[in-house]
Amino acid sequence: MLEESQHYCPYCAEPITLLVDTSEGDQEYIEDCEVCCRPINVSLQVHAQGFSLYLAHENET
Repeated sequence: MLEESQHYCPYCAEPITLLVDTSEGDQEYIEDCEVCCRPINVSLQVHAQGFSLYLAHENET
C-alpha cells in the first residue's frame, strides 16, 4: 500500500513529501530531496498502527 508522508529534509529543512510502500515491510533506502537534491537515508518501520519514518543525512548511521 502506498502512503504519502510529510517530513522535513535533514539538509535544507524544507518540507518534503515522501511516497512510501508499506506493503514491503521494514525498509532502508536512499531518496533524493525534492528541494535540494541531496541524498536522504530513509528508514521505514511498519507496525500494526501504521508506520514510522526516520530521515537522516547520507553519512549518518
